[in-house]
Amino acid sequence: MIRRISQLQDKHQLLFAIIIAFAVVAFWRGIWGLMDAYIFPNNYALSSWISVFIGLAVLIATDYAAKELM
Repeated sequence: MIRRISQLQDKHQLLFAIIIAFAVVAFWRGIWGLMDAYIFPNNYALSSWISVFIGLAVLIATDYAAKELM
């Protein structure tokens, strides 16, 4: 089964790239939708700022973790 998928991927690289791009966009659209619904749904500005700070915290933490691994 894995060998057959690998063969298809080699023959149809553009198709697989489009499928993967669609999957990534759909995933992030779902995440943003959940954040809009659950992080201060009645206050768009506060929800946006909290999301920015959460994102920055994750970026800082992963940068620190990546430096520790090197």
